[in-house]
Amino acid sequence: MPTDPPDDESVILFDGVCNLCSGFVQFVLPRDEEGKYRFASLQSDAGQALLAEHDLPSDELESVVLIEDGESYVKSSAIIQIATGLGGAYRLLSPFRYLPRSVRDRIYDFVADNRYRWFGKKDQCMMPSGDVESRFLE
Repeated sequence: MPTDPPDDESVILFDGVCNLCSGFVQFVLPRDEEGKYRFASLQSDAGQALLAEHDLPSDELESVVLIEDGESYVKSSAIIQIATGLGGAYRLLSPFRYLPRSVRDRIYDFVADNRYRWFGKKDQCMMPSGDVESRFLE
């Protein structure tokens, strides 16, 4: 697996031990037909480096993060940006960006605070295989 993404690629950072977060990655992979998104767990060296590069806290593993076009998106903003990037019916989430971020993130935080209880937790990060392995950063 590569360690550094090319500058023009979008990277989704996720909590690699969270079943909900890993499920989100498994949801995005087949819908990202153009292979636009690369992935790294927040716990990985690549994830930690990207967090530092974008001045994001590396010790708070409670958010999906999208790094795209030199910008970073966290929490609900990341989810909306990813859905918009997937296109099709997923673009229907795009208007939610007009809701105040504090409202969107309150809902996001509620789910994040309960994700391990509701969806469980893995002992280690998921290991990609097959044709998607090249889309994951170490």
